[in-house]
Amino acid sequence: MSKTIRIGCGAGFAGDRIEPAIELAERGRLDFLFFEGLAERTLAQSHLARLQNPALGYNPLLERRIASVLPACRANGTRIVTNMGAANPLGAGRAIAATARRLGISGIRIAVVEGDDVTSLLDPAMPSLETGESISATGRSMIGANAYLGADVVAAALDMGADIVVTGRVADPSLVVGPLMHGFGWAADDWQRLGAGTAVGHLLECSCQITGGYFADPGFKDVEDVAFVGYPFAEVEESGDAIITKPEGTGGCVTRHTVKEQLLYEVHDPAAYLTPDVTADFSQIALDQAGPDRVGVRGGRGRERPGSLKVTVGFDGGILAEAEISYAGPGASERARLAMEIVRLRMEKLHRCRDAIRFDIIGMSSLHASAISDSPPSRDVRLRAAMRTVDPELGRQLLAEVEALWIAGPAGGGGARGRLTPSIVTQSVLIDRTLVKPRIEMVET
Repeated sequence: MSKTIRIGCGAGFAGDRIEPAIELAERGRLDFLFFEGLAERTLAQSHLARLQNPALGYNPLLERRIASVLPACRANGTRIVTNMGAANPLGAGRAIAATARRLGISGIRIAVVEGDDVTSLLDPAMPSLETGESISATGRSMIGANAYLGADVVAAALDMGADIVVTGRVADPSLVVGPLMHGFGWAADDWQRLGAGTAVGHLLECSCQITGGYFADPGFKDVEDVAFVGYPFAEVEESGDAIITKPEGTGGCVTRHTVKEQLLYEVHDPAAYLTPDVTADFSQIALDQAGPDRVGVRGGRGRERPGSLKVTVGFDGGILAEAEISYAGPGASERARLAMEIVRLRMEKLHRCRDAIRFDIIGMSSLHASAISDSPPSRDVRLRAAMRTVDPELGRQLLAEVEALWIAGPAGGGGARGRLTPSIVTQSVLIDRTLVKPRIEMVET
């Protein structure tokens, strides 16, 4: 009988739910449980957190997640892989060790993967993938730069006997491909299997998006018991073909439709999906409904991996000032427009503001403001003003001007509130992969 590896996704973003991962750990009979929690802005924010406290910079939910699943994973022989180390993988590894000790669990081998921080390797003249200009053209202070590491270093950590692998910036599907490389002994240039494994990783990486979350659309795409949607796992064969499913009795669904949506999610070219591991080709993938909440995935392929690694560069974006106030009843849209003009004029003429202010009338023209020029009137709207600035006092003035609308603006304004938060902006560059030197440090309980 051929070997099958069972791998599940316990989180698809930094703030994902915790209880579905417990269900996977307890009932999934998994070989591996992975947690993906590192969007580009999440990483940049983690750098800010570490600047404020060198002991932090990893995912704030790390200890809670590990504590919730570690007893079951230990009992069931399930190994854990996660990129929740963010900007401080070693700190995360030490926090995991402390969590295990607090639970009375010893003998845990924790592999910490570092080397993704490439700040010292960047040339200010490197062109941004977003703008084409040099990254120095931002005129902003760099707070951190992290390369997308691949599956090979995750596999190496598992080969060293790690029970838990915690990383910084590792590409999302690589959190799955690494365990498959380790479990099946795939070579780092087995492009076909790596491509197939990347398809599985991509399908799992957003947790419940493939089991009915971010899919439900009442009357069009109904999902049963979506409030308690189960999180996915895959039964993967050595070829890289797999069955996508979820724990029996959980809410949600796994269908060809949910799998198709996730397969194309955030993929610009299905025939050339670039990762640190392989140039994956999803264009010939076939999906089969293999049973209730079971979808077969086969036909993933791949070609040689890119010679460069993508790097996310985070810059100090100054202060983000956000303020809101609501208007309701007849003429709400018109009153919100008048309030917007009052704030705009006072910021420009009284406070000499030269920073761009974005105004949204939520309920009428916010998400589609740039695409719909003639929005219908509404009887219930909320005016939002937002500005990124290096001058905190100017940010405070924006908040004050919106709050003053309570009595100095159009009739019927209410529910004003505002906040100032540190801001980051990100851009991307490419770096020669031979310059990036991942390393593994073991932490034991």
